[in-house]
Amino acid sequence: MRTPLITQKGLDALKAELTHLWKVERPETTKKVSWAASLGDRSENADYQYNKKRLREIDRRVRYLRKSIENLKVVPYSQEQEGRVFFGAWVEVISEHDETKKFKIVGYDEIFDQPNHISIDSPMARALLKKEVGDEALVVTQAGRCLWEITSISYDVV
Repeated sequence: MRTPLITQKGLDALKAELTHLWKVERPETTKKVSWAASLGDRSENADYQYNKKRLREIDRRVRYLRKSIENLKVVPYSQEQEGRVFFGAWVEVISEHDETKKFKIVGYDEIFDQPNHISIDSPMARALLKKEVGDEALVVTQAGRCLWEITSISYDVV
């Protein structure tokens, strides 16, 4: 089960996507479906079939977004978070093999199309929570085990 947390920026992005799908894409696609349907034989009408499929995809995403937005909890930044890894933190780590990574810990719905964002539910995020700069975290995944040291922690302060 996913943790239903999100940043304010992430929630705003989901709401903007929902509005765009419902007020722009869906009406445009509905017009295309109506136009294509008026041409007659739908069984061999590629425009009709494609846009009907697109309409189902839009409706599925709209249902998902409405349900998700209703259940998500925004986690605001708090001064008490400073110096430790919590939700919304930018964390830089270095592995025992000298591999460096920098990422932001966010909710599941915020990781898509966002480079350097990881889910709060990921093994890396879970291992790092509540740790400080200089602390080490053992991350266990299907690929194996790796020891990571935290080199920096920061937050986007709004």
